[in-house]
Amino acid sequence: GLPNVGKSTLFNALTSSKNAQAANFPFCTIDPNIGIVDVPDKRLDKLHKLSNSKKKINANITFVDIAGLVKGASKGEGLGNKFLSHIREVDAIVHLVRCFDSENIQHVNKKIDPISDFETIKTEILLADINQLEKKLQKNLRKKITDKQIKLLEDTLKKLNKGESLIEYED
Repeated sequence: GLPNVGKSTLFNALTSSKNAQAANFPFCTIDPNIGIVDVPDKRLDKLHKLSNSKKKINANITFVDIAGLVKGASKGEGLGNKFLSHIREVDAIVHLVRCFDSENIQHVNKKIDPISDFETIKTEILLADINQLEKKLQKNLRKKITDKQIKLLEDTLKKLNKGESLIEYED
């Protein structure tokens, strides 16, 4: 999400910590905050009891709190390059938008508009994806990938440039 929408506050709540500083200024988070949360599972408890094993290791989720993204991030605005490099390393994204007004918490766009904020983030990630695909398709990188991979990248780039969904892919 954009700066000051509550990402660090949500991170602290999910991880039961206060590791992420939450303050009333943009880019309070520069370096990612990382929190690991165990996922309780009653089935694992039963297996642990049945097996009499000495140790029980729950599955866990690693949450990463990263800096907010602003318009122009795909061109390096704000902490865009850092943000985009951090977001490439995750398996899933929680997109948080601000839907509340408060005189005590500033908004980077001076106006509360969750739909516009959502579109800004979506567009910046899309532009960064297009940029990555174009880099991979440059001549000097083509030597390192197969024809099938080139076709996939080209087809994906065409779809993204048209604003089409990538939910399905057909050869």
